[in-house]
Amino acid sequence: MADVPRILFVTGKLAEPALRRVLADLAPRAGFEAEIAVLPITVAALMTTDWVSRHLPPFQPVSRVVLPGYCRGETEPVAKATSAPTELGPKDLRDLPEHFGKRSGPPAGYGTFDIEILAEINGAQKMTRDALVALARRYRADGADVIDFGCDPGATWTGVGDAVRALRDDGARVSIDSFDPAEVESALAAGAELVLSVKGINLADARRWHEQFGNVEVVAIPDTPDDLASLDRTVEQLAAWGVKFRIDPILEPIGFGFAASLGRYIEVRKKYPDAEMMLGVGNLTELTDVDSAGVNVILAGFCQELGIRSVLTTEVINWARSSVKEFDFARRLVHHAIAERVLPKRVEPNLVLLRDPKLQELGQETLEELARRVTDRNYRLFAERGELHVINGQMYLRGTDPFALFAEMQARDPKLDAAHAFYLGYEFAKAVTALTLGKNYTQDQALRWGFLTIPEVSRHT
Repeated sequence: MADVPRILFVTGKLAEPALRRVLADLAPRAGFEAEIAVLPITVAALMTTDWVSRHLPPFQPVSRVVLPGYCRGETEPVAKATSAPTELGPKDLRDLPEHFGKRSGPPAGYGTFDIEILAEINGAQKMTRDALVALARRYRADGADVIDFGCDPGATWTGVGDAVRALRDDGARVSIDSFDPAEVESALAAGAELVLSVKGINLADARRWHEQFGNVEVVAIPDTPDDLASLDRTVEQLAAWGVKFRIDPILEPIGFGFAASLGRYIEVRKKYPDAEMMLGVGNLTELTDVDSAGVNVILAGFCQELGIRSVLTTEVINWARSSVKEFDFARRLVHHAIAERVLPKRVEPNLVLLRDPKLQELGQETLEELARRVTDRNYRLFAERGELHVINGQMYLRGTDPFALFAEMQARDPKLDAAHAFYLGYEFAKAVTALTLGKNYTQDQALRWGFLTIPEVSRHT
């Protein structure tokens, strides 16, 4: 068996506890033994490679050295002092797992799910075939298992068959959401597999579709949301005819019977313990003034606990524009929580969008020490405890107004050029956003928005 590589991690006093926590989890998973060298400096961002090479404590031979990402200078002096290949690590300790090719966050085996997502294309009859196929591909890439055509009431959509066929040819599974028998039959003939929905007014149609198209499945709903007796009649008749079905008691919007509708799902599950069930999330995600991610997680948890194995979602209103992907993450999170009997907490970072789970602060004492030690003109920006902090060899400024701070920077630094001003303005915008929302700000790095984060490539030199 090959020897386990031994890697030396260099840090300052402030970051030592966090580094030890990260490495305690990472080292066994990445297959190395970690040694930590804590140098006589509080803030690792002040290090230079020359200084590090002169202040390393005694250590056992190592196969590799990792320096803090903000360490300045060429790595050769450290490599010479340690007789080991030396590299800069990430600027943020939380990114060390990715640096070593190991994703942080969810535990091994995480990601299993058993809830199917139907993603509705709203207004499909007004879209070109290419646009339909492109949107269906995006939904499928985001986690949709079935693409649902939501047909508008009124004139029959004569092109529905061609639209279904186009998606089927592209490898998609398709459902049809219509009470127009002609639309449904055209869709089924083209390869649709599920009909939303069947109740008293079109119950007889379901029998004909079953006889004509074989293994067609339908969604049984009540004639009105609070009429479970009508749902029972529909379910009993479908079962008698041998029609495959799943049951959706209908989720009502807040203010229009939301709580009672949740109760009906529970009641139906008790009456039909083995039946397949479905829930449409749009009456909450689309009709409530709130970002949809949290709503999707709560509804996913409800579905998982109740054994509801399919959901219908939409992305019409702007605040719900990523609902498919949100529910894909949510179904994995709640499956893990229930299967492992653990809280759905600190497991799925992709769903923490608005605020960061924990704020990291240097503290006033550390910032003041940094200000005393810095001698160059490069600006270091920090955002914590409700204030912006600007530090370089000429100044330490703090305040809440970036315009006032920048005016003071201009007054003190006559060499501040347009390019640098643009860079600082961009960084200030991120820093103020972080303070406003309760997020961590790290200079030259993107703010973290869960799965919506776009990695930032700094062009500042």
